Amino acid sequence: MSVEQRLKDLGITLPVPAAAVANYVPFVVTGNLVFVSGQLPLENGKPAVQGKLGAELGVEDGVRAARLCGLGLLAQVRAATGDLDRVKRVVRLTAFVASTPDFTDQPKVVNGASDLMVEVLGDAGRHARVAVGAPSLPLNVAVEIEGIFEIG
Repeated sequence: MSVEQRLKDLGITLPVPAAAVANYVPFVVTGNLVFVSGQLPLENGKPAVQGKLGAELGVEDGVRAARLCGLGLLAQVRAATGDLDRVKRVVRLTAFVASTPDFTDQPKVVNGASDLMVEVLGDAGRHARVAVGAPSLPLNVAVEIEGIFEIG
């Protein structure tokens, strides 16, 4: 089954890929790798989950934010390659979670993106990962995630 068909079967619509808002590009393709710049939890182009985990947000809010970031990552990879079936593997996700100093559930939050990758890409979605806390993120969003994808 194609990835596009899997998305349709899962009822998932990828967003329009976010444009760069500073002096960078949304993705770089080099050899058989796609490096995707940090994606924010956007809905209709606007920040959807803002605040800090451990303060005004709970783990479920963070999971939702991470899933939205994951959708943005997939949208960027589709823009970079023209076809998500070219993805051979998600190599690594690096996630930043805006959180209070005593919040320690960053890995649970980032599962929102990790679970999405496996849901959409199957075993090719399994990846190495970094999940760290950050004192603040752009636009006061709760999560930002970048990714490296292998393509064929």
